[in-house]
Amino acid sequence: MPNYKLLYFNMRGRAEIIRYIFAYLDIKYEDHRIEQADWPKIKPTLPFGKIPVLEVEGLTLHQSLAIARYLTKNTDLAGKTELEQCQVDAVVDTLDDFMSLFPWAEENHDLKERMFNDLLTRQAPHLLKDLDTYLGDKEWFIGNYVTWADFYWDICSTTLLVLKPDLLGIYPRLASLRNKVQAIPAISAWILKRPQTKL
Repeated sequence: MPNYKLLYFNMRGRAEIIRYIFAYLDIKYEDHRIEQADWPKIKPTLPFGKIPVLEVEGLTLHQSLAIARYLTKNTDLAGKTELEQCQVDAVVDTLDDFMSLFPWAEENHDLKERMFNDLLTRQAPHLLKDLDTYLGDKEWFIGNYVTWADFYWDICSTTLLVLKPDLLGIYPRLASLRNKVQAIPAISAWILKRPQTKL
């Protein structure tokens, strides 16, 4: 088993999907959380100046979703067939497209608040309606077993609920999917153990 070292800030953010996968697959890794104050000197040493990165076998891998795909390859988390793998990727990319619209780094507070509000009140309902329709009466997003698309939904929705607590009010099936992910023993153990952060 290779040595894994994950580098990210002390928050869930873009690294959390990697942490969920490590927890679920019971893979040991170093969860290295860097302080904001140290970031300016670490940034220039990274391949694309962004985190999270995963150090493995002397390589520095970047892009959280690429890392997630690498870790889930050849496991059921990725999808059991090529068609299911494509569906898993599509759900993940759909969620990520939406999360990437948020101006997380915007420094103008009023502008940031306006844009967040617009995304949460005007755009989020369309996404939720589509996700709810896609889930339908299935137990999980794809097939009858959990995949990392379900993990990603839990992680993204946890962040969205911090921003808008009533977000899932009319979507009990999407809320129930979150509960199912969080009830998986390895995931619930991780949630209890992880540092408590806002995002």
